Amino acid sequence: MSSPAPAVEVDGVTVRYGDVLALDGVTFDLAPGRVCALLGTNGSGKSTLFKALLGLVRADAGRVLLHGEPPQAARRGGLVGYVPQTEQVDWAFPVRVADVVMMGRYGHMGFTRRPRRADRAAVAAALERTGLTGLADRQIGALSGGQRKRAFVARGIAQGARVFLLDEPFAGVDAPSEATIVEVLRAMSGAGATVLLSTHDLARVPEYCDEAVLLQRRVVARGRPEEVLTPDRLMAAFGVGGGPQSPPVGGAVTAPALLGPADRGGEAA
Repeated sequence: MSSPAPAVEVDGVTVRYGDVLALDGVTFDLAPGRVCALLGTNGSGKSTLFKALLGLVRADAGRVLLHGEPPQAARRGGLVGYVPQTEQVDWAFPVRVADVVMMGRYGHMGFTRRPRRADRAAVAAALERTGLTGLADRQIGALSGGQRKRAFVARGIAQGARVFLLDEPFAGVDAPSEATIVEVLRAMSGAGATVLLSTHDLARVPEYCDEAVLLQRRVVARGRPEEVLTPDRLMAAFGVGGGPQSPPVGGAVTAPALLGPADRGGEAA
């Protein structure tokens, strides 16, 4: 029996910002229904990789395909749901939670973008699934950090995305929101969606991810979390290895280098 076609294909992708090499021949693929952690230090290329997957930066070499489509076509077709870092969103913009989720339906609407019954039903179902029904009419900036992240996950659900890209979804998130997000993502992957998420919390990766990609401008390791989170590979990517600062699988992450702020867009992040 043949394997399913990859949902995400990254083949030899190199990206430069002027003289800065952000990604160097990055290659990996993800099958449908998988949850994958994208790991690396600040400046390792995680945010640049997300931009390449979204078609927001052009690769100097290599290619990206999402369900066989280039990123721009995949976005137009509603195949990709994206949860950005908190710093990348203008939370003062006067828009309700329900409006943010309805944005995921734009590709299903006509030129006037008038919601139909099916659109309203999809938004209501996504809000319920992420525990935000009671907050639908609240301004998005009035939510907690975890609730904001859940709103963007709901947008992807309403959209009918088949690939979810989440840039630091658990940063600044309360425990109930993290549990809700993980539960929803596992349910989506069980239904065939593919999830790629970046995180600095290495200790939790084996709990909610099927595999991991360790990035340091190029792929240092890729495989099951227990295969990737080894002392020698962490040393290669993070500059930490054996000793009290090494983050064992299932243990506490104590190395300061692993607990820094999330990557910033526009850098070799």
